[in-house]
Amino acid sequence: MGARIITVTSGKGGVGKTTTTAHIATALAKRQQKVAVIDADIGLRNLDVVLGLENRIVYDLVDVVEGRCRIEQALVKDKRVEGLYLLPAAQTRDKTAVNPAQMVALCQYMRPEYDFILIDSPAGIEQGYRNAVTPADEVLLVTTPDISAVRDADRVIGLLAAASKTTPKLIVNRLQPKMVAAGNMLDVEDVVSSLAIPLIGVIPEDPNILIASNRGTPITLNGRTPVAQAYHNIAARILGQAVPFIDLSAGDGIFKRLFRVFG
Repeated sequence: MGARIITVTSGKGGVGKTTTTAHIATALAKRQQKVAVIDADIGLRNLDVVLGLENRIVYDLVDVVEGRCRIEQALVKDKRVEGLYLLPAAQTRDKTAVNPAQMVALCQYMRPEYDFILIDSPAGIEQGYRNAVTPADEVLLVTTPDISAVRDADRVIGLLAAASKTTPKLIVNRLQPKMVAAGNMLDVEDVVSSLAIPLIGVIPEDPNILIASNRGTPITLNGRTPVAQAYHNIAARILGQAVPFIDLSAGDGIFKRLFRVFG
């Protein structure tokens, strides 16, 4: 069958979806998986910066679709991690430059060569979202634990069901345990209960993620922090391993209930 095609999406901007895609891809590659990451956010293109590959781009996704180059010419190989490749988005075009049928054909052509194809979807539910989701075998839905983001995520779940996609798996990003303990942020159990989809990862807020993204060095390359471990755990779960959720308590045991439910 070849690669598992996984789209990473969200209901709105600002939830750290692109960073999440980059870190999961890197973590999978570190586990000896051959991974291609497709940036489907045509017109904005940020995945290359997060991965630190922006200076090596010659061709992009639209060049491939319009026949100006072969896929192999457009793919950028990460020299730091064996088996990690990026197909960048175009910056000077908009999302209508590619259609869902073209994305399906592209992914099917690439499928035999890879273990995983990760598609970074644009935020929202317009043309770019449809391009990214149509080829997917699986979907990872990223949200932050705030009411508006969870509501947007619920809308995406409905759209995926209408498109007959399998139930997405949930990543709760930018969790701040102290805010949860103070009652100023939704806890993970509330988010899972509201969305009623399986949880695959919880990522704590960490300023080192921003620093790593600005430097183009994914934190999963060499970091040993809880946030790096959380991304590596998601990769392990994608590979079918039973990995407990890490302790993100704020010192008062607030997440012990979470571990009983999900650990």
